[in-house]
Amino acid sequence: MAKILAVGLGMAAFLASTPAPAMAGVLGGDAAACTRGDTAFLVRVDGFKTRTGILRVQIYGDNPADFLAKGRKLRRIDLPVTEHGRMDVCIALPAAGSYAVAVRHDVDGNGKSGWSDGGGFSRNPGLSLLRLKPEFRDVVVRAGPGVSPIDVRLQYRRGLAIGPVAAG
Repeated sequence: MAKILAVGLGMAAFLASTPAPAMAGVLGGDAAACTRGDTAFLVRVDGFKTRTGILRVQIYGDNPADFLAKGRKLRRIDLPVTEHGRMDVCIALPAAGSYAVAVRHDVDGNGKSGWSDGGGFSRNPGLSLLRLKPEFRDVVVRAGPGVSPIDVRLQYRRGLAIGPVAAG
């Protein structure tokens, strides 16, 4: 019994001294921030209509007047859309605090907003053709020290409505 306990304690000591594996599948130039456990958002984007183009993740600070205003983002990461699955994008933050996350799927990758493009926000507010920009209070999220996961479900124009792509 003592021998088994000693082996178990030895294995526990080995595991404790071994660095944690990197977060598999984390994308973007800030991926190391998530691996290290720095203050960051792990933005988990799902619901792609098509697997083409560019995904853009932008972070805005806690000033509602800055939200979606030209030139007022704190950080931006652009990535080619992956062939399949959810895209997990790490974006480092300057400090713990309140932020808003905006995601855009530029389907044709031309850098311009078009009717076929999709988008989404932290807290996944409903959108409409009359209300493409949600209120800051509906998207603001708190980041603590460490990595905070944020799930964003993309929405696209469907006729006269905007919503997630139908499952199936």
